[in-house]
Amino acid sequence: MIRRALRLALLAVVGVPVVLVAAAFLYLRQSLPQLEGELALPGLGARVEILRDREGIPHVFAAHERDAHFALGFLHAQDRLWQMELQRRVASGRLSEVLGERTFDTDRLMRTLGIARVAERIAEKLDPATIASLEAYASGVNAFLDGEPVLPVEFLAMRVKPEPWRVEDSLGWMLVMAWDLSGNWRSELARLRLSARLSPEQLAQFLGPYPADEAKPLPDFRALYPPVEDAARRLLAASPDPGEAHGSNNWVLAGARTASGKPLLANDPHLGLQAPAIWYLAHLESPQGKVVGATLPGLPYVVLGRNASLAWSMTTTLGDTQDLFVERLSPKLDGHYDTPQGPRAFVTREERVMVGKQVRSFIVRETRHGPVISDAVASAAGSAPKGYVLALAWAALDETNATARAGLEMNRAINAPDFVQSLQDFHAPQQSLVYADKDGRVGLIAPVRLPVRRADNEAMGRVPVPGWDERYDWQGFAPFERMPRMVDPPSGALVTANNRIVPPGFQPFMTTDWMPPYRANRIGTLLAGQEKHDVASMRRIQGDVESALARALLPTFLGATPETDAGRRALALARDWDGVMRIDSPAPLVFAAWYRELTRLVYADELGDLFPDFWEQRAAFMIAVMTGAAPAWCDDVGTDAVETCPQRSARAMDLAAADLAKRYGAESAWRWGEAHVAASDHRPFGTVPQLARWFNLPVATPGDTYSVNVGHTHIKDEARPFANRHAASLRAIYDLADLDRSLFMHSTGQSGNRFSPWYGNFAERWAAVDYVTIPTAREAVASPRRLVLAPGARAP
Repeated sequence: MIRRALRLALLAVVGVPVVLVAAAFLYLRQSLPQLEGELALPGLGARVEILRDREGIPHVFAAHERDAHFALGFLHAQDRLWQMELQRRVASGRLSEVLGERTFDTDRLMRTLGIARVAERIAEKLDPATIASLEAYASGVNAFLDGEPVLPVEFLAMRVKPEPWRVEDSLGWMLVMAWDLSGNWRSELARLRLSARLSPEQLAQFLGPYPADEAKPLPDFRALYPPVEDAARRLLAASPDPGEAHGSNNWVLAGARTASGKPLLANDPHLGLQAPAIWYLAHLESPQGKVVGATLPGLPYVVLGRNASLAWSMTTTLGDTQDLFVERLSPKLDGHYDTPQGPRAFVTREERVMVGKQVRSFIVRETRHGPVISDAVASAAGSAPKGYVLALAWAALDETNATARAGLEMNRAINAPDFVQSLQDFHAPQQSLVYADKDGRVGLIAPVRLPVRRADNEAMGRVPVPGWDERYDWQGFAPFERMPRMVDPPSGALVTANNRIVPPGFQPFMTTDWMPPYRANRIGTLLAGQEKHDVASMRRIQGDVESALARALLPTFLGATPETDAGRRALALARDWDGVMRIDSPAPLVFAAWYRELTRLVYADELGDLFPDFWEQRAAFMIAVMTGAAPAWCDDVGTDAVETCPQRSARAMDLAAADLAKRYGAESAWRWGEAHVAASDHRPFGTVPQLARWFNLPVATPGDTYSVNVGHTHIKDEARPFANRHAASLRAIYDLADLDRSLFMHSTGQSGNRFSPWYGNFAERWAAVDYVTIPTAREAVASPRRLVLAPGARAP
């Protein structure tokens, strides 16, 4: 009865008697985790002590590393069970059982990729020690579930009973993370679609090369693309390209550049904001070592952090580990496709997805290159491209993918050389790992399973290629020893921010899809501006909100000549602005609105009906247009007149003023922070208006897409075009002079339970670029709550 009343209270809200709401509240309070006392749990080798500090961060003291992994699984289940449930449903293609039709495209794509099947094959191949750690973690999750706890509200509202956690669930989520951070296939599809609309010269400008590089001509496969263009459109819609939101910062200074004489290391990975945050902070300690930092619920190790000897960080390298192949169907043999050796049969299997209570079946085809992903977006009528299909080759979809082993070995490394060696099995996704150890060594390595392409492959991963032409086939994988790396650079500094980390012409070929070096350049400038750095200066750099885009376009912006009074008043609000995206200033909001309108005026006419799909900020392109390198884009191709860039700038200001007045009212109320609110939205209640106010964690933030303190906006989102969607999901600063003084912060709080005081206790401090410490001595844990996990049968 209480559970039914609870569901009504959550999903209907209006009209539920107060007494039932109160009863539901008291019932759900029981879903908060046990923090003190002792629990007897099967599967442990010895007693484990867990101290929770006043921030909800657990400190785990175990007699063996595997018991620490067990305890981490138990803690993740206590605090983030719904998040873990959604994550494994993404990986296994089972979201639609719970969320219905709106997630069927995601499920179909995951089933087509075969994420869960690959995870099962990986589990069969992994070494016994890695499997033992994954099993210990799963046992910890299941020990929590076996206690038949009162589940968080989401389970009751959505009528979900969690199944036992499996090793494959952890591996599947790891593959999904790799998928999210390996977006070259989207870039290929973008070029495929745009090549039908833009000339080669226009395409080279719109999707320009890395700054100072010359654009290399693309092979002309446009005759192949029309049959698969609709599938490309559907694929991009089903899995949108995060574009410039794919980003992170890390940098390290050797002791010669610091006040302490020991290295300093900083990291802030940029990921989509959500509630709860993707990260969970923890300290794990056993005779095998101590490790502190950010874990991912679902995995048994610290992904980003430090141990007693060293610290490490990651940014996405954007290495090209994926290729799309246009496979030609054999005209005379049904169920076959052409290869250099002649027709070959598709490998097929049936997949069955539950959409609510309805079973929906479809056939997945695989080629010698990989799954036919164009099938993943066939219409309900079952239509598919005529004569051709799109297949995906992705290096991560291999049963020998041992990234889980590398993750565990990272935690165990005893110094910098040992850390580098631990990464030889880091297969996906490619990350630029910057590290430092207590002996003073600093370095960079970017490991991945990187496909080797032939020298006569002129596409080099930029566009889909003919699958029947052997020159585009991969020639194996580059050895670990040839991955980009650097140790103790003479400058005493290493910086990565998704910019190019290798010199031109580096072999093996990495990618052409590096991000422009705006953030890397700004970090380098700030590092050069001080002779000796300390933790305080590293904090200032992580909080820097000068926009490289605004600085580049400031003369154009301030030189606009709007025609309306409203446009002139809006511009007056920014007259003395310096390009810094401050939270309490109107100028950044005026600039962001002006720039949004300017992008539409500049390239909507050339893209036509493709514009809604490709409307992004595109700083490098827009700076080139507005500073005279490609001014022809300012002309409206739909009119006889020749429009100029100054005219476009003036018109954009008028349109921006009108839009801001409609959204925010009087000019006196315009503030960047009011519009640039962090969209830490709950899944799925964040989209339900009556529930969003309680489950979402909005907080005003500074910065923009092109500041070190990133706050990426989706300008195509008409409802919230200035909301902060992708940002520093975690900030960490590691002090190798005293690793216990290292600083951490993520975007929400440790708990995913809305009734917990630790659900959103980090949010305001995260926005203010504040931090917490995670000391490792028992006596240093602030206001501890002590829970002991003991081996044995659970009390009835």
